[in-house]
Amino acid sequence: MFPINNTNSIFSTFLVTAIPGLEAVHFWISIPFCAMFFITLVGNATIVAVIWRQHTLQVPMYLFLAMLAASDLGLSLFTFPTMLRIFWLDAGELTFSACFTQMFFIHTFQDFESATILAMAFDRYVAISHPLHYSSILTSSVIAKIGLAIVVRTLTIQVPLPILLKRLCFCHSNVLSHSYCLHPDIIKLSCTNTRINSIYGLFVLLSTMGLDFLLILFSYILILKTVLSIASYGGRLKALNTCISHLCAVTLFFTPMICLSILHRFGPKLPSHIYVTMANMHFLIPPVMNPIVYVVKNKQIRDKILKLFIRKGPEESQVKFIT
Repeated sequence: MFPINNTNSIFSTFLVTAIPGLEAVHFWISIPFCAMFFITLVGNATIVAVIWRQHTLQVPMYLFLAMLAASDLGLSLFTFPTMLRIFWLDAGELTFSACFTQMFFIHTFQDFESATILAMAFDRYVAISHPLHYSSILTSSVIAKIGLAIVVRTLTIQVPLPILLKRLCFCHSNVLSHSYCLHPDIIKLSCTNTRINSIYGLFVLLSTMGLDFLLILFSYILILKTVLSIASYGGRLKALNTCISHLCAVTLFFTPMICLSILHRFGPKLPSHIYVTMANMHFLIPPVMNPIVYVVKNKQIRDKILKLFIRKGPEESQVKFIT
């Protein structure tokens, strides 16, 4: 997708790595990763399918949840296969074009998920602070515009990253420190000036996930202000309970990302397995846990999923899909 015509680089490929020091047990490590990949695919695909099929769920909260599940699916499809390829085949070699393409889609789905989590925070704010005007504020047209804005912002800000990488030469090393291609990891291997890449990469981080995180915090300050104004204790708990799943998504997504970004750019030199572990937490754990959290906490989603598979009667063995 992103062809490279750089003839000044000594290397023509990058080498992604698994977990340093555990090469002898790669096969056994791959078993839990396979299980995580399966849970991710089934869980997120089921959520998208249920919301797509059930018209009663096509309301703002669940439409945003479907967007979150779709971004988790995309992120997983561009991370898990590369890891399993290393574990099973010991094949960690990627061409520059393949690596830059993977990097583009990983960061694109990462930003898409961040923006979706922000949209979900806005949804929770409107639902708690303006419940009587919820349906008039978050109309289908508004949801469509929010989704379009997320896509446009993400693509606009991510497309320059691989284009800027094309001008770099790579002659120091070609071994990446993660199991997939990430922008900060790639530019560290360049033997040419990467100031523009570093500045733009930091701008991307601050203007997308950094800004989203601050706006989410601001949303919850407003939500907390509204909750504290509720007279009854039961009413406060009920309002806060509607935010539990979203707070879990925020914590799962932003905590390892913030720590990893700080370590990459400003932190001291640490053992490679620390970076690898934190990167894996950021890219692998949220897609696995988000569908579990939302299914466990949301009775309506859980009931609709269960209703997808019910038998017509004891004499019939085929599964019927309910619409």
